[in-house]
Amino acid sequence: MFAKMVLPLLGGGPSVWAVALLFFQGALLVGYAYAHLLTRYGPPRWSGYVHLALSAAAFVALPIAVPEGWSDPPTRDPYLWQLALLASAIGLPFVAVSANAPLLQAWFARTGHKDAADPYFLYAASNFGSLLALLGYPLVFEPLLGLKALALVWTGGFATLIFALAACFFVMRSLAATQPAAAAAPSGPAPGWRARATWVGLAFVPSALLTAFTTHVATDVASAPLIWVIPLVLYLASFVVVFRERALVPRSVLLTLHAAAVILALLQLAQTEKETWFYAAGFGVAAFITVTLVAHRTLYEQRPDASRLTEFYLWMSAGGVLGGIFAALIAPRIFSEVFEYPLLLALSFACRPGALELNRESRRALLGLLAMIAAAAAVIHWGPSLASTYQLDFRGWGSTAAIAALFALMALVVWRHPPHLLFVAMSIYLAVVMLPSGVRRGNAERSYFGVYRVTQSDDGQFNVLQHGTTLHGAQRIRDQRGNPVASTTPATYYHPHSPMASAIRLMGSLAASERFDPKFGVIGLGTGALACHSASGETWRFFEIDPLVVAIANSRKFTYLVNCQPDAHIIIGDARLTFAREPDESYDLVIVDAFSSDAIPVHLLTAEALGTYAAKVKPMGAVVLHISNRYLDLEQVLASTLPVIGGLHAVTVEDATPEQSYVATGSTIVIYAKSMHAIDRFRIIPGARELPAPHLAPWTDDASDVLGPFLSKIRKRG
Repeated sequence: MFAKMVLPLLGGGPSVWAVALLFFQGALLVGYAYAHLLTRYGPPRWSGYVHLALSAAAFVALPIAVPEGWSDPPTRDPYLWQLALLASAIGLPFVAVSANAPLLQAWFARTGHKDAADPYFLYAASNFGSLLALLGYPLVFEPLLGLKALALVWTGGFATLIFALAACFFVMRSLAATQPAAAAAPSGPAPGWRARATWVGLAFVPSALLTAFTTHVATDVASAPLIWVIPLVLYLASFVVVFRERALVPRSVLLTLHAAAVILALLQLAQTEKETWFYAAGFGVAAFITVTLVAHRTLYEQRPDASRLTEFYLWMSAGGVLGGIFAALIAPRIFSEVFEYPLLLALSFACRPGALELNRESRRALLGLLAMIAAAAAVIHWGPSLASTYQLDFRGWGSTAAIAALFALMALVVWRHPPHLLFVAMSIYLAVVMLPSGVRRGNAERSYFGVYRVTQSDDGQFNVLQHGTTLHGAQRIRDQRGNPVASTTPATYYHPHSPMASAIRLMGSLAASERFDPKFGVIGLGTGALACHSASGETWRFFEIDPLVVAIANSRKFTYLVNCQPDAHIIIGDARLTFAREPDESYDLVIVDAFSSDAIPVHLLTAEALGTYAAKVKPMGAVVLHISNRYLDLEQVLASTLPVIGGLHAVTVEDATPEQSYVATGSTIVIYAKSMHAIDRFRIIPGARELPAPHLAPWTDDASDVLGPFLSKIRKRG
């Protein structure tokens, strides 16, 4: 809920979610550390009073809201700024809530109940509750209630929780008084550092993979709405399934499924022949499920007795935080693409029993492992060149896929040797990230806001910019004969006959006939192609959230800005903040072309945002919204949201261009203005039509349901 509140400040990139997840993992560590210290060193009969006092103090910090003074994040890498914002706004309440799971289990262990000696099953129940809340938020609560109402509901729920905690504590006190021997001081030797490191490692891999898999799916598979929910649901569900005395899936079956799923997922990443959403998502989900199940089941089997319960959870949460730090903060800085995803898939083999116990392997097996290392290095180093020399394309699959398949066959030979399986998985990982593959392609750069790839088209005629899975622009660099050209003709969505180009050209013609110099504002820079639709005497200003995009648009790969507007005025920052500072009624045409992979960030299409754009255009000006989208019916969103503002009139313009190539790509825009006379002038654009009758809930900063537009898009398709 709070992560959505900060979207107007930070945009909608995958890193916003990744950093939010890291914060919650860090707060969980603080809560578990507090619970451990309170249980280990505090008097048992007083621990409840301390926790109730902390919970009461946390209640004072409610309801949840963005604190005053947190309005302008830094323009470059606002990771730490976001963490500080989350800590100041919801840190204390979340720490208090996170401490409940280990504290309640520790209290239960003192009751003398028949299951008190092994209370870890309650952790599965705790995660089941989290799972229900996670599913309920986007599917039930957000569509029915806005953020402000939800914040009040959450405050009421927190107050109820305090009373429930008090009841549990007093019940524990009364039962513990009749069971003086229950859950006495820690018995037996303390866990060694090897055991603690094992707990950390087993929590690290699935925690880091949660963030990495979410980033991979949003970047390289599909930026569909609610895509972040699926990995987190599976992650929480794994605790429900395996944190129990009797596993629902036998170990032998689980280990077999894990090895098969992860190797298939790595093989899928090694090639580019079969890159459909079905294969990428299917293998990825199967691998993620089995990795979390194996790691968490092994973690459960390594649990100590109940007297060491809070320490176990403390180290487990430490592993979760380290995993979050690696995936959210470190990986984006050391990897230009989402290489952490295949790395963590491979490292998941270290979570299998015996994977790191080389001393249990025979001398012959160890010699075989050394031979495998030498062979794998040779194949990765010389394999591609040999395939090129002998013109082997492996039926179109490529040499990387062939090398990865060879390593996969090795896994069948060493199936009974966990260390060898780990090495095989790491070998496939090295092939995937060192050789051309599904995750290593083009000239990729990475920022807080996503992964950008600059590649050449298959025919070598265009440089192409992609953000995640979505085309964001292209520029011709060679003609059809292969001769270099310095073209300034905008391509893809911005071609000369596109709806956006037509709107710009029409406004220029109107300005010329009425003898004024028009002013254009563009939210979202991309390759800078729109700059080449400018004419003499016009004023253009660009608003871009990501400094890396500005660098790409000014690089040698794309020369639209250099040739058409070498002194372009570019303002860096989220447009909800930067554009709001512009004087009212100062623009003739505002173009909103800001994408987060395939979708315009939600906070740029709410009633408040649309009202801001309208306030900045002149009485006869207009706002153009680029709404092309594979997953959301944004036309319906606007048909429902524009009437909320009032006084606005709109038309939809759909590109009728039959060609779908880098030269010209179809697009859909919505144009709205403050008067019927102003919007009527745009009805002459080919493809113009009225907006449909609204049937969805409007989007506001307080409530923006994405499930409705998602289902509406599905219905439109058939």
